[in-house]
Amino acid sequence: MPNKQEPSVSNHIQPELGYIFKIAFPIIISNASHTVMLFVDRLFLSRLGKQELAAAMSGGLSSYVLCSFFVGLIGYVSALVAQYYGAQKPRMCGLAIIQALYLSLISYPILICFIPIIKYVFIFAKQEPLLTDFASTYARTLLAGSIFLITRTAAGSFFVGIGKTKIVMIANLIGALVNIPLNYVLIFGKFGLPAMAIQGAALGTVCSSGVSCIILLGTYLREMSHSPYRTKNLLKIRPSIIKRLLLFGLPAGISPFLNWFAFNIFVQIMHSYGADTAAAATIAFNWDTVVFLPMLGLGITARTIVGQNIGAKDHDGAQRSTYLIMRISIIYAIAMMILFIGPTNLLTSVFASGFQDTNGQVQNTANIMLRLLALYTLANSCKLVLGGSLRAAGDTTWTMWVSITIHWAMATSVVVLAHVLEVNQYTAWSTLIVMNNIDFMSLLYRFRTGKWRHIKLID
Repeated sequence: MPNKQEPSVSNHIQPELGYIFKIAFPIIISNASHTVMLFVDRLFLSRLGKQELAAAMSGGLSSYVLCSFFVGLIGYVSALVAQYYGAQKPRMCGLAIIQALYLSLISYPILICFIPIIKYVFIFAKQEPLLTDFASTYARTLLAGSIFLITRTAAGSFFVGIGKTKIVMIANLIGALVNIPLNYVLIFGKFGLPAMAIQGAALGTVCSSGVSCIILLGTYLREMSHSPYRTKNLLKIRPSIIKRLLLFGLPAGISPFLNWFAFNIFVQIMHSYGADTAAAATIAFNWDTVVFLPMLGLGITARTIVGQNIGAKDHDGAQRSTYLIMRISIIYAIAMMILFIGPTNLLTSVFASGFQDTNGQVQNTANIMLRLLALYTLANSCKLVLGGSLRAAGDTTWTMWVSITIHWAMATSVVVLAHVLEVNQYTAWSTLIVMNNIDFMSLLYRFRTGKWRHIKLID
């Protein structure tokens, strides 16, 4: 933990910065490995055709929307763990994770129930039949393997909460190293195996998630057998912990679920403009992911450090760390904005060169969309850090309602613009930019009010 005996804010900078990078670097590398995995998977699929490329975005997002509620709820245990760790209650850290694992086991049968009906998402969005078939296949396969996603979320939250993020990095790196060659073999049919195309891509992702899950779960159980985390009756159900996890975690689960749902409506509407626009949007979002996932790592870092500071009753340290992490995210965001606006044509050609693009229509559309995304990159980076800090403090209800309202205003607007006013795809695309900037301003306002300082998450 940062030294809290330093006399001035300026003297805090160096030790806090070192601790931030100690936590953040493995998480950023971990998320970067996931970025590379998604990037390469979609690069492989682009060699099959623009429909397969677009369907991976549409189907993957739709399956994740369903998982996001449980990922948000179960993943919120990292905030509990961070505060217990800061309050020097290590045994409670391990006990909290067990309760989260129980919730993950309950959630899996619910997710399985969506497999037969997931195709109607793409049908209602009025996508082309081939896009619907590909996206349905991809989504169903990911839902079948979702047990690995939610279980590794619970196990990984232990290491995020206590600041041992290196093991999360190792697990995800190994998962990515398994995924890339496995997807190549399954998609294109190598070493005597049949070419499974888009289903092979989904199977490779599920297998890599399973590998990461086994590593994290096994390492967590090993930690529980040693001091200071070892405790009697580890597997016992603890109603008090579950109650706190549900009280603060339900808003943390509902918010991403409804927000991703709204974003999925946006994506499906963009796909309804046709295969060319769908492929262009997927290309733009593939590069946006390069920015988003590392910034998400900084948001997770904020949740860990702020949670530990609040557990140690150092609210000033929590605020100082938040602003310091936000400065780091701003520097990264500016660099990515320059990348998006500068060599845009080079970036989009990586994917567009893999399929037949009549008159360069797909690439030209992707170029415009990618440059427009640069207009929200800075706001997106800051809101992830602020959101992580507020959730670490337990300020989940206010952030939930405001964020949901903003996201669904975007979803409603894009439907009206596309299907009622029948505007072009670029005007519809701009709703995403407006939404992210407003979302950032609302979180900044909430953080500056200081109301998060008075919320009691743990005893």
